[in-house]
Amino acid sequence: MINAYAALERGAKLTPYQYDPGLLGEHEVEIEVRYCGICHSDISIIDNDWGMSIYPVVAGHEVVGTISQIGAAVTNLEVGQTVGLGWYADYCETCEQCHNGDENICSDLTPTIVGHHGGFADKVRANANSVIPLPEAIDLKSVGPLLCGGLTVFNPLVQFDIKPTDKVAVIGIGGLGHIALQFLQAWGCEVTAFTSAAKLQEALDMGA
Repeated sequence: MINAYAALERGAKLTPYQYDPGLLGEHEVEIEVRYCGICHSDISIIDNDWGMSIYPVVAGHEVVGTISQIGAAVTNLEVGQTVGLGWYADYCETCEQCHNGDENICSDLTPTIVGHHGGFADKVRANANSVIPLPEAIDLKSVGPLLCGGLTVFNPLVQFDIKPTDKVAVIGIGGLGHIALQFLQAWGCEVTAFTSAAKLQEALDMGA
């Protein structure tokens, strides 16, 4: 049994919830959750803001943990390995997007918290193809936001071939912008931040 916190209906408070995940699939892994971030998307799914929620909702898609079980067909991960799990818990692996390395736009993907139970729990399951190995030296308490907001802002840096010599502006130093600013600063770019006066010093401290 997996012990979790779930919203049983739209906008409900999270309450203790237990469920039986059944037999572990041959391509699945079970992750013992050590940390899990809280993203605004979790709130949107709990509140059904996007009209796609399936209750009960066990939110949590910025999962950091240790693999406790692996399916019979899993060869790229091992029990005891530290991993992360983000917005997606599975990809079809048959569509053009999956074959081109663009699994995030797979035509038949499985969101971690829509019709699938997420990481506000002691354990979570996912297909091994969506699990990200993490280096042991990393600060695990800080990894969570990188698995959602971090990927969201890093992806365009790769897609648009941003170079360390580029000048880049970040509009809004919020949940996504503050990560983008730090990525760009570390990348070597000259970064300009568009933000409020209240966040000026914070933006400067992060590399603008």
